[in-house]
Amino acid sequence: MQVHLVHAHPEPQSFSSALAQMAAASLSGYGHSVTVSDLYQMQWNAVATAHDFADRTDHDYMNYALEQRHNHKSDTLSADIMAELDALFAADLLILNFPLYWFSTPAILKGWIDRVLVAGAIYGGKRIYSKGGLVGKRALVTCTLGGRADMFGDDGIHGQLNDMLKHLLQGTLGYTGMTVLNPFYAYHVPYISDADRQQILSDYHERLAGVTDEKGLIMPDLSQFDSRFQPLAT
Repeated sequence: MQVHLVHAHPEPQSFSSALAQMAAASLSGYGHSVTVSDLYQMQWNAVATAHDFADRTDHDYMNYALEQRHNHKSDTLSADIMAELDALFAADLLILNFPLYWFSTPAILKGWIDRVLVAGAIYGGKRIYSKGGLVGKRALVTCTLGGRADMFGDDGIHGQLNDMLKHLLQGTLGYTGMTVLNPFYAYHVPYISDADRQQILSDYHERLAGVTDEKGLIMPDLSQFDSRFQPLAT
């Protein structure tokens, strides 16, 4: 299996970075091939601009998605986007590894999503969900946070964490056709003991051993909707 791991934490000594390193080492040890994009180390440009396109179709008004479509077809996307897009297309499994910021991803990772998930190549029109451009690939979100596990869930003050990340799990990964695995969450990381952090790493190592056999979260299936995305009569 080919794995592409996208890591987004500014501190190399962070526990989030330790999880990324663990994932790369564990998956390699299990016989998989792993590529890693450390976005902060790469100084990844998170801002989507006209500079992403060498061949603009309209120089007076930029529709970013339409320019993505055109420049992907003409092979004129910027080199950094093309390198990540090639790694994504080659991957069987995408891992997004990051700390939770305001119930979301760090801005640098959102910028990776905005620039790399290219319209036309990845999604567009009716090419979404079960017919998306990344059908057949798997995705795993690995996330660290400061909150305790008991702060999340049906009875927790914040509610279900998967619901908070629906914009990522469904609106991004599922939308593009990927089989989205249940995320791996590391709770209360800054406040627990080293022994507890080591246990999390051990749990993650074991989780990754069976990642190829896991079932995905339930996502919309276009076979259950008509041409206008309305539910079929039952």
